[in-house]
Amino acid sequence: MEDNIKKIQLNDLHVALGGKMVPFAGYNMPVRYSSDIEEHKTVREGVGVFDVSHMGEFMVKGPNALELIQKVTSNDASKLIIGQAQYSCFPNEKGGIVDDLIVYKFAEEEYMLVVNASNIDKDWAWVNQHNTMGAELENISDTLSLFAIQGPKAIEAVQSLTPVNLSEIKFYHFTVGEFAGVQNVIISGTGYTGAGGFEVYVKNEDAEKVWKAVFEAGKDLDIKPIGLGARDTLRMEMGYCLYGNDINDETSPLEAGLGWITKFTKEFVNSENLKKQKETGVDKKLVGFILQERGIPRGHYPIVNAAGETIGEVTSGTQSPSMGVGIGMGYVKTEYAAPGTDIAITVRNKNLAAKIEKLPLLKK
Repeated sequence: MEDNIKKIQLNDLHVALGGKMVPFAGYNMPVRYSSDIEEHKTVREGVGVFDVSHMGEFMVKGPNALELIQKVTSNDASKLIIGQAQYSCFPNEKGGIVDDLIVYKFAEEEYMLVVNASNIDKDWAWVNQHNTMGAELENISDTLSLFAIQGPKAIEAVQSLTPVNLSEIKFYHFTVGEFAGVQNVIISGTGYTGAGGFEVYVKNEDAEKVWKAVFEAGKDLDIKPIGLGARDTLRMEMGYCLYGNDINDETSPLEAGLGWITKFTKEFVNSENLKKQKETGVDKKLVGFILQERGIPRGHYPIVNAAGETIGEVTSGTQSPSMGVGIGMGYVKTEYAAPGTDIAITVRNKNLAAKIEKLPLLKK
């Protein structure tokens, strides 16, 4: 199995930086360099850089590009303007989710879909299967590196590297420009941390130059490389879904609280059934919760009500580095989903009191 593990472009650099490398989504990835808590705090309070080059990128072009995207995604991509990105998902025929993704609009007939690393092959097959209208498709996943420069000091750290005014790039908008002396870098106001910052897409051959320039530019602000461990705790504090944990082939976007990216102003894969589900309501919902006692919730731990009856299951859980308490997400029966509801999480045969909270769990 180990032989099939792919390496990202800067694999050897991360090893040299002391990154602890682990197999993740089919790639050898840095999980941490120092400690998860230290790296988490670096991103929340300063600036850190994730190498997330394992993510997948598909180009969709031509006169039928939008038609294909509208068919396979739940959000309404016709609303995008050039230079804007949109969070969306691929619904499947049986009510679940093939993957969640970001759609970028480069030009009237040119889009990029950014998908999860673990689903690249599955998503590529899915999009091709539905491409009955003949849109031009290209899988460029193996040619691009992606760095997420995240934290409140991100602009200050890297503004010197580009003539683009970074403070003018709005959330979920992007531009293509010069960055660290490299042309045609996609500079995007996106990220999965809730701490602000950018994601930059560069060609593999420019990856090392850009990475080193970013660290040189941000050294006075104590910029640090950040691993997947902190990425996970940062996204949990925000209540952002992780595919394979909180959403999968069996979970409906409406159950997952993704009704806001499910637009019935158009027809898409399984839209009729999802529309019916919206009208009749769902039996379970994805919620965020905060423990009221000491303990760490983990995936698959039971969620119980006051009477001790199982009402759901944890999908993601951790000790929040920012808040110092156990937090998590999970599905519960709809009648228990309202913020403020008292529940308990079964941790090592003990029911620990918890409360359902409106997302994000970390209040600014």
